[in-house]
Amino acid sequence: MSTKDTLMHVVADHCDAAIDKVTVVGTGDVGMACAFSILAQGISSDVALIDMNENKLTGEKLDLQHGCLFLSARISAGADYAVTANSKVCIITAGVRQKEGESRLDLVQRNADVLKNIVPNLVKYSPDTILIVVTNPCDIMAWVTWKISGLPKNKVMASGTTLDSSRFRFFISEKLGVSPDSVHAWIIGEHGDSSVAVWSGVNVAGVRLKDINPKIGSDSDPENWKNIHKQVIQSAYEVIKLKGFTNWAIGLSTASIVKSILRNSNKVMPVSTCIKGVCGIENEVFLSLPCTVGRNGVTDIVELTLSEEERCYLKFSAARMMEIAAGVKL
Repeated sequence: MSTKDTLMHVVADHCDAAIDKVTVVGTGDVGMACAFSILAQGISSDVALIDMNENKLTGEKLDLQHGCLFLSARISAGADYAVTANSKVCIITAGVRQKEGESRLDLVQRNADVLKNIVPNLVKYSPDTILIVVTNPCDIMAWVTWKISGLPKNKVMASGTTLDSSRFRFFISEKLGVSPDSVHAWIIGEHGDSSVAVWSGVNVAGVRLKDINPKIGSDSDPENWKNIHKQVIQSAYEVIKLKGFTNWAIGLSTASIVKSILRNSNKVMPVSTCIKGVCGIENEVFLSLPCTVGRNGVTDIVELTLSEEERCYLKFSAARMMEIAAGVKL
């Protein structure tokens, strides 16, 4: 008898069914930040990594496996998409990295071509999965993913303005001297330069800042709160300039989306989804609005009470996405 047979008295077969499996496509800085955030927070006990760079992939897998004592999770990896089978959530981070000074929208066709290979393989092995697109420009890439995948629109989303809203709340909290989780504020629309700051809804403990300062967020505001939105837009460019890429914050924000899905929390989050028929948008365009996120993906979109100016900005963002989408070759 082997050592194992002598040590163990078998009672029943092991259960290998994946109940919370998450796949991360791409083992670059963003992909690994997503994977590590999920593992470190105990969001999933079964994480699979996919990448075409097998040396990098194997190295990342081994490095994480060596820490499994502290993670209590199964970690698998491979270049063959069979390793992703039965994933409840698949996170797509693979793509061409954004360069310093380069707009997210400049990446469109190059990353759309990357998705044409990734998405069908994910759906082949996990037909009931929920896809989260992090690859930039994520709004357009989510639209591309939806078109390629054949999945219902509620099961395809992008990380959207989840990170933008986190930045927004952080900068506001710094100015007010309170914790970011005490600030309720949303960035909607594009995850990018045409994003919309919803100043009309910013509140602390239910007190709207606009009721205190009616000019907040406007050009005539003597306190220049509008500059915070500019900081939000410039944040990624600044970090890329300083360290070459962004990864930790997007990893944490993506992990929070995965957590809401796997635990069926129905948390309201500003993910990018198809917003046709909401807030006056009549086209099939993926943009961020506050959404209920749970085990069935995006189940509800909150109909925000926007000012006329905010509604116009959102429509401008939608028109911009439609124009770009029209030029994408699927």
